[in-house]
Amino acid sequence: MAYSSKTSSPAVTAAEPLPEAAGLSPALTFLFAFACGAMVGNIYYAQALIGLISSDLDLHGGMAGFIVTVTQLGYGAGLLFLVSLADLVENRRLVLITLLGTAAGLLGAAFSQSATSFLLCSFLIGFFACGAQVLVPFAAHLAPAASRGRAIGNVMAGLLTGIMLARPIANFIASALGWRAIFWISAAAMLGVMILLRAALPKRRPTGAASYGAILRSMLHLLVTLPALRRRALYQGMFFASFNLFWTGIPLLLAEKFGYGQRQIALFALAGAAGALAAPIAGRLADRGYTRQATAIAMLTLTIWFVIAGWAGTAISIAALVLAAIFIDSAVQTNQILSQRIVFSLNDEARGRLNAVYMTIVFLLGSTGSAIAAATYFYGGWWTTALAGAAMGIVLLGIFLTEKRT
Repeated sequence: MAYSSKTSSPAVTAAEPLPEAAGLSPALTFLFAFACGAMVGNIYYAQALIGLISSDLDLHGGMAGFIVTVTQLGYGAGLLFLVSLADLVENRRLVLITLLGTAAGLLGAAFSQSATSFLLCSFLIGFFACGAQVLVPFAAHLAPAASRGRAIGNVMAGLLTGIMLARPIANFIASALGWRAIFWISAAAMLGVMILLRAALPKRRPTGAASYGAILRSMLHLLVTLPALRRRALYQGMFFASFNLFWTGIPLLLAEKFGYGQRQIALFALAGAAGALAAPIAGRLADRGYTRQATAIAMLTLTIWFVIAGWAGTAISIAALVLAAIFIDSAVQTNQILSQRIVFSLNDEARGRLNAVYMTIVFLLGSTGSAIAAATYFYGGWWTTALAGAAMGIVLLGIFLTEKRT
């Protein structure tokens, strides 16, 4: 498959020039990475605290899963309707608005005295936390083309670290200060990040007469006319489904077979966060033209280590499970960086919409992983769950083999 660096689409607008040649300074790159990680972590805190929250707010056990579902629905809505505004609204202002909205949702959750109010605030948290996906293409705009993959990889490393650390951090804080404390602390962090970004970010104002309706319509056009966008979204959607499958099933295994409590499970998740270190490496590989080879290696890694994870659960080998977590996460993060490097190169002035379409598909496909994990573990145990993950890797390899060489 040939990937074009430009394409025509309706409502594509120009933008005010940015100091692109200068790239991203190390300090600004770190700030981007930290901000992305801090923002996206908000959609995972409640996932680790479902039992505590549902008990305190009298939410029926059968409905407790809505705590996670509503947050994810909010994030999906934000990806579609908010991230696309990056091609219409001045980017720094949009980022600051999302941070303020996230902080408001977090404070509302911390104050909540009923399940209804908490679920409403959870939707708002998810909706505005997608501001992290405004920052990623913003960083791509600032970086020179020759090092764009490295820049995306460094920023995404922060975002992915935020995802991996969210659950253990929430568990540790809740065990010491109660479940509401993480929402207070994160709200303060969002306001702090907002102040820093307001001072550090340059302005980027898209220009032109495009309306919001035209922006939304052009997203469909981009999806229909860009095969690379569809293919890469499909790849990463299946990778993300496998990621969710692993991290939904592994706490069940650790509690049932290993006898782990919340703190021990949190420590396991903390060890798995090392997989985020693959992101900068993947970015450098993409910049050097090894996207195809690295994609194939990521798919093979995913398949092999799910099989090893299945064996490790039966053999009660925690060391093998930790390695499986690291390598599976590394494979997922590697493909994410490779995919975004391609997607952001398709149209320089439509990166917000490209990212919105890409991430919405990834999120929708990825959300199936948790459901598959619960069903396979309940009916067949950990081996069935692990083999389902390996099957996803095999399907990915089969689809990948249909891709034409660039």
